[in-house]
Amino acid sequence: MHDQKAASLRTRKLTFSSMFLAIALALPFLTGQIPQIGAALSPMHIPVLMCGFVCGWPYGLAVGLIAPVLRSVLFGMPRLFPSAVAMTFELAAYGAFAGLLYRMFPKKPWAVYAALILSMIIGRLVWGAAQYFLLQMQGSRLTMEIFLSGAVITALPGIILHIILIPPLVLLFRKAGLIGEG
Repeated sequence: MHDQKAASLRTRKLTFSSMFLAIALALPFLTGQIPQIGAALSPMHIPVLMCGFVCGWPYGLAVGLIAPVLRSVLFGMPRLFPSAVAMTFELAAYGAFAGLLYRMFPKKPWAVYAALILSMIIGRLVWGAAQYFLLQMQGSRLTMEIFLSGAVITALPGIILHIILIPPLVLLFRKAGLIGEG
């Protein structure tokens, strides 16, 4: 009986992960239609973060690793190098830390916000480290001004959207019994 329940949970997590990956591939087409801020909404980040919260860190990590490069190969955006490669590290960190922190913190609404914000900070720092090394390979430099511009200033609409949208969605998934504790 236990093996059947575990197999059912794995199947549900894999199914949700596939759905979140599909959303990560499709959502930028929708937000791209919003003039001036479409890309700044960081649409691929939303399903990756949700995957970490709903399915757990290994699934969030996997979807974060796959989504940017797959979207780049399939649709040409984001540009593979250095953008999609740096995003791969960033989104993998987002998905992994959303899942890890969510399961570490108490099951209180404030903890969803804390896990999200910490995951976003860690993801941005990982993006900065990846950008630093990738730009070094090209003979360029990542200055603090470029980092702050890319990680915070131009990303501010997405940061705000994520803080407004993701916690209520996570709480809705939890209330519906769609988030396991594993």
